[in-house]
Amino acid sequence: MTRTSGPVRAMVLAAGRGERLRPLTDRIPKPLIEVAGKTMLDRVLDALAAAGVVEAVVNTHHLAESVTRHVAGRTAPRLTLSHEDILLDTGGGVAKALPVLGAKPFYVANSDIVVLDGIHPVFERLADAWRDADMDALLLVHPTVRAFGYDGLGDFVLTPDGVARRRREREIAPYLFAGLQVLAPRLFDRCPDGPFSLNLLYDRAADAGRLHGLVHDGLWMHVGTPDALGGAEDYLKRVA
Repeated sequence: MTRTSGPVRAMVLAAGRGERLRPLTDRIPKPLIEVAGKTMLDRVLDALAAAGVVEAVVNTHHLAESVTRHVAGRTAPRLTLSHEDILLDTGGGVAKALPVLGAKPFYVANSDIVVLDGIHPVFERLADAWRDADMDALLLVHPTVRAFGYDGLGDFVLTPDGVARRRREREIAPYLFAGLQVLAPRLFDRCPDGPFSLNLLYDRAADAGRLHGLVHDGLWMHVGTPDALGGAEDYLKRVA
């Protein structure tokens, strides 16, 4: 069933080179790599369509022609391709798309992850948790110790009411950023021109107490290396 409330526009980040998955990504853009028979890009776009998103921007750079051909037949959500002659990084890519994304909060999704829903669809949970008066950014986070194929130190610590702060040096954070989020356009006020990371804006929101996290209640899969990709493929085939 298609949801009728929550953000109706989204940005899908699909421009990266996927360096850690070379040589596979020398010929296939990372978002078009299939995991258990479905590309990671299609997984994200299908979930956004089910969440009621009617328009999405997909940025392209590496092997852009392949992405363009792949999405040519899609009807939902309606797609706008935002090509980057030079990589604009996560923040610069979203900033370039702001005229299409509009004046209301929107989803931003990485296209190189596998996120499985818990009890409720993840985009529905993000929409329900959004509080415009209190938030400039709401990040989906996942418990660090339960992340499939991940061996890092995590990213964020949350207060009981979900306010997020960065992991400090030598600290192991209980949550990692899971690659899905809701952002308010005002987060980009006075943002830099050209390439920049969304991390710059997260830090700005955190300093103002307006960066929040929502803990994912499903499964999150790291697929950034050949070993992690193979593990995710094997797992999804077992549970299908």
